[in-house]
Amino acid sequence: MQASFEHDVVVAGGGPTGLTLAAELTLAGLDVAVVERRASQHLDGSRAGGLHARTIEMFEQRGIADRFLTQGTTVQVHTFGATALDLSDAPSRHPYSLGLWQDRIEATLAEWVDELGVPVMRGREVSGCIQDDDGVTVTLADGATIRASYLVGCDGGRSAVRRAAGIDFPGWEATVTSLVAETEVAGDPAWGVIHRDEKGVHGFSRLEDGVRARIVVTEAEVGETGEATLEELSAALMAVYGTDYGVHSPTWISRFSDGARQAAAYRAGRVLLAGDAAHIHSPVGGQGLNTGVQDAMNLGWKLGLVVRGAVSETLLDTYHAERHPIGARVLQGTLAQNALMREEDRVEALRDVLDEVLALDGPRTHLAARFSGLGIRYDLGDDGRPLVGRRMPDLDLVVADQPTRVSTLLHDARPVLLHFGPSGMAAAEPVRTVRAASDDDWKLPVIGRVDPPPTVLIRPDGYVAWAGDPDDPALAEALARWFGLDA
Repeated sequence: MQASFEHDVVVAGGGPTGLTLAAELTLAGLDVAVVERRASQHLDGSRAGGLHARTIEMFEQRGIADRFLTQGTTVQVHTFGATALDLSDAPSRHPYSLGLWQDRIEATLAEWVDELGVPVMRGREVSGCIQDDDGVTVTLADGATIRASYLVGCDGGRSAVRRAAGIDFPGWEATVTSLVAETEVAGDPAWGVIHRDEKGVHGFSRLEDGVRARIVVTEAEVGETGEATLEELSAALMAVYGTDYGVHSPTWISRFSDGARQAAAYRAGRVLLAGDAAHIHSPVGGQGLNTGVQDAMNLGWKLGLVVRGAVSETLLDTYHAERHPIGARVLQGTLAQNALMREEDRVEALRDVLDEVLALDGPRTHLAARFSGLGIRYDLGDDGRPLVGRRMPDLDLVVADQPTRVSTLLHDARPVLLHFGPSGMAAAEPVRTVRAASDDDWKLPVIGRVDPPPTVLIRPDGYVAWAGDPDDPALAEALARWFGLDA
């Protein structure tokens, strides 16, 4: 007898990753619930900030990019360590980073999720889970249980879901810790000045209200993993500046480190991980939030197809296969950037050489594509076709005599079979078949122009699953592999 579930999927954690995933699962037609330990979406402090070019593109694919762009400030650079990488020539409609604090990003995502009708169980926390052949019993901290087909842990670096699933979390221990805080100050520090010394990086900046300061200061010794205190912030400032500038009335104080860890597996049966539950690292370069959102975009449509029975659950194995290498590269990149931030003569020499190398277009565009997310390529087993596994360019199209764009075709998170010619097979649901014309150049990051294929199969996350001649039998195989359509 078919088991009955309270929800198709439970998402543990209502941060940017969890909210994005909840929206994606809802667009995929699933009954999803978010369990969030905070009583409200409000964050104490602005927290991390910034959206990268690829993340903005992915929000464009859902028709919500403007909600973020109208609130933030665009900057046509991406930083690598202390080096600015010019993004202005990136082949994207969004060749920039967006300065926008996490509290605004979360609030905007929460509005979207609310519009989609996703229930968010606030003030509740997932404490454990037990899975069987039919589903997962999710245990909450208050003793309540929820039954679901799948559970996704988006519950941060100390993920209870990861621990309950027995997934290892190996990596590098911290060698240095820093405090980041939003407080009021009585003194007058050097605003906007980044101070580097043998201890690390320190600085003060004014927040928009003109009253509070955002402070970053590296601690003299590696700090504890627990919550940071005002006393610890004061002591760290005294050690660097000889004064704590009268810090008081903190809104938020947090500790971060150069430690880095990654889940050994992103899936254990019916339990999956995304965002900080799957990978933690230094916030340098703003990689964490963006990587988590992109995890969610990769997982949502796959989980939707599996739960609806359109494809085998083996499709979920591609989530780990695709996203785990991306997470590993993110960890590698943050470790490298932290090393470059050290104030030592030898590191200074390395930075000088690196600046010289990154002044060349080839190395600059390579790293800019890597750290902005525009250069991501999933290994889909077709190395002979440069588009396969890469993001589909957001071309201007003419469809049924009307102008549109590739990103517009993806607003409802359905896969698209895009034909640039009079012939070609028609796909069944859930794939949408579209015949289009385009005069746009097909440009990929780093690679440059590529020859337009007559047919492209685009996944809901905007990546190309297949490209080539519509009469090629490999197209039918790709439709079967990814979307369960008969080959």
